[in-house]
Amino acid sequence: MKQEIGFGAASVHSELLSRAEAAAYLGVAKQTLAIWKCTKRYNLPFIKIGKLIKYKRSDLDQFIADNSQSS
Repeated sequence: MKQEIGFGAASVHSELLSRAEAAAYLGVAKQTLAIWKCTKRYNLPFIKIGKLIKYKRSDLDQFIADNSQSS
């Protein structure tokens, strides 16, 4: 989900997802992401903007790839 943020004639495309959006993308509860962050259970990069936590879609895709297992 790309979000466009307009600044005059130019726009900025943001690939940053909120914790709720990232959780939905991964199929987990947003509280799960909060726990993973606090316990450092997984090396899932995040960006802190003030009090907000944001996740890059590309980092989420890499996380999925890194944790995919075949039986």
